[in-house]
Amino acid sequence: MFVKLLILLVAAALVVGIVARTSHGAGPERVYVVKPADTLWTIAARNYGGDPRGAIWSIEQRNGLRTDTLSPGEKLILP
Repeated sequence: MFVKLLILLVAAALVVGIVARTSHGAGPERVYVVKPADTLWTIAARNYGGDPRGAIWSIEQRNGLRTDTLSPGEKLILP
């Protein structure tokens, strides 16, 4: 009885492992083109809910920004 249960559990785990996919819960990344007078704060506030400080940090990290200065026409990847 124990061996049958063990085989069933291993088979179920194998099926789940094969069928399971990675989660993209955060959604796909988007490209944002900076407009005149845009700041990281306004971009984060417009595109993310809640406190924009975490979104600002994510945008800075994803795009390798060393400064807060943005230029119109610059393309940012929004994670």
